[in-house]
Amino acid sequence: MTVNNQTADRKVVLDTETTGLPVTDGHRIIEIGCVEMIGRRLTGRHFHVYLQPDREIDEGAIAVHGITNEFLTDKPHFKDIADEFFDFINGAQLIIHNAPFDIGFINNEFVLQGRQDRSDLTDHCSVLDTLVMARERHPGQRNSLDALCKRYDVDNSGRDLHGALLDAEILADVYLAMTGGQTNLSLAGDGSEGDGTGGRQQPTPIKRLAADRPMTRIIAANEVELGEHAARLAAIEKSSGALPLWLQMDQPKVEAES
Repeated sequence: MTVNNQTADRKVVLDTETTGLPVTDGHRIIEIGCVEMIGRRLTGRHFHVYLQPDREIDEGAIAVHGITNEFLTDKPHFKDIADEFFDFINGAQLIIHNAPFDIGFINNEFVLQGRQDRSDLTDHCSVLDTLVMARERHPGQRNSLDALCKRYDVDNSGRDLHGALLDAEILADVYLAMTGGQTNLSLAGDGSEGDGTGGRQQPTPIKRLAADRPMTRIIAANEVELGEHAARLAAIEKSSGALPLWLQMDQPKVEAES
């Protein structure tokens, strides 16, 4: 799989499953799952593989991800997919939950292949750790992937067991929810700086536009954009259980009975 990694704002959401932990005890990667995102949109491109680790999987790890030694018997080794995997992630921003765990295992796999030039992924990719981000935003709270799914209303109903590709897809939704834009709708300051107005900030003077300014060009939404807008409103209505304000404005006004 050849990927143009020069695309601006290319992100790869990544997860792994392993034979156990820690990596210093000789544990290996047995599953890698990645999904590609460009411009805050999933592209549909992904990388997914199960791997033969040449060692037994800990019983505790099997209980977490359900991947057995028998299932991996005929799967490829990391060396067989190393170049394809590296090409997929090279140059991208990696989005990982608890990044040191996955990065440590991936670096180790390249070291075992004698690829010292790839022994530190941060030389080839930037890394965003969503666990660190979540702890900064929600200190003192549980910030596991399941906890974040609940907090941000992300559907993880199919996650009975951990799976690298499924978890990468879920993490992509969590990341988009966590970075979705403005969350504080207050139009005033927080009053942290006194200004002689009882803690309230003075409104910024409005700059009026010149009356003789050129006419503003109006660009109407096309059918595709209107369809995406309608789908987004439907999603908001489903998640909130209430009609979005935008649709409420389109409803006919009913005069109150006297």
